[in-house]
Amino acid sequence: MKRRDMMKMMSAVALVPPARIPNDVFGAGQANLTREPFGDLRIYFDGPTDQLKAMTAGSLVLKPGMSPHPPHQHPEEEFLLVTEGTGEISLQGKVTPVGPGSMMYCAGQRLHAITNTGKTPLTFYFYKWRA
Repeated sequence: MKRRDMMKMMSAVALVPPARIPNDVFGAGQANLTREPFGDLRIYFDGPTDQLKAMTAGSLVLKPGMSPHPPHQHPEEEFLLVTEGTGEISLQGKVTPVGPGSMMYCAGQRLHAITNTGKTPLTFYFYKWRA
């Protein structure tokens, strides 16, 4: 293949928008699983939607005494829902004890973190998006 043809092909690929998240239903076994030192991370959906530039939906089974990362911030807004276990969520420096049914909303660029303070795994689901 000539360089000119390769450049045309690369230009065409760059113009193809990322695939939109499909209308679908996934079980935990179908999510993209990554085993991290702090726990099992599953990503169910990740990409643009009909109305959003980016959406990520996933879950994390966090090991006792662990945190997935130090307090951090990102441009996306985020909801986090705890379904099992106990822990603490730090949001803008305020630490709140959490358990099943606790939910966090965090606007973009706000400092936040979660830590499992219990003796059993802490499971939470998270949803991040950019309009």
